[in-house]
Amino acid sequence: MPAPESNLLQSWHHNAQPWIEAIRGGTIESRLQVTDQAILLAILGRQPERVLDLGCGEGWLLRALTERGIEAVGVDGDATLVEAAQAAGSSPVHVASYEALVDSKVDIGRDYDLICANFALLHQDIIPLLAAMNALLAPGGALVIQTLHPWIAAGDDYQDGWREETFAGFKGQWKPMPWYFRTLSSWLNALDMAGYQLTSLQEPQHPQSPVPQSLLMVAEPRR
Repeated sequence: MPAPESNLLQSWHHNAQPWIEAIRGGTIESRLQVTDQAILLAILGRQPERVLDLGCGEGWLLRALTERGIEAVGVDGDATLVEAAQAAGSSPVHVASYEALVDSKVDIGRDYDLICANFALLHQDIIPLLAAMNALLAPGGALVIQTLHPWIAAGDDYQDGWREETFAGFKGQWKPMPWYFRTLSSWLNALDMAGYQLTSLQEPQHPQSPVPQSLLMVAEPRR
C-alpha cells in the first residue's frame, strides 16, 4: 500500500474521537448549513428501500435514513467510528477497509437500491472500489457521491494529486490527513471506467454564499 493511503487510514484511527465530537456537536458549519441536507435529499429523492453508506463514519446518515423507514447498512474502515455508529443506532455496521471490499473479503450484503459515499472517497485508486460497489447494486440502483468541490478545493493547482488536510480551526488534537484531489474530469473518468454513467450533477450552495459547498453526483450502472 502506498504511504499516503496508509497514512490516510492511520489519520482516521487517530482522529476518530475528535471527529465523532465534531459531527455530533455540530461544529462543521458547511455540513449543518448545506451538505448534510444535500446528500439526504439526493437519497430520499430516489425513494430507496435499502441503502449502503460507504465510509459511514459515526453513523449520522444511517440514523437519518432509519428514522425515515429506510433500511440502512454502514461500512467503515475505522473500528472506533463503527462502534460509535452501532452504539447510537440499530443499523448494521461493518468494519472493512476499502481493499477488503474490493477483494470481497467482507460480506456487507447486496441488492442495494442506493450506495452513497459522503466525503468518503479520499484515496487515489477509487476505480476498483466503485466497480465492486457496482456489483452490489440492485437493478435500477444508483451510486450517490458527495465530495469537495474541485474548483473550490483546488486552490491554484488544478490537477490530480495528494493534498493534506490539517484540520486547522477544529477543536481537539487532530493528525493531518492526506487525501487525493481529483479534477471534475477525473471524477467522471473514474465513474466511466468503473462501469457507470452520470445521471445527475449538483453543486450544493448556501443561498448567502457565492461559491458551491460541494459536488454531488448520481451515477447509474451502464446496462
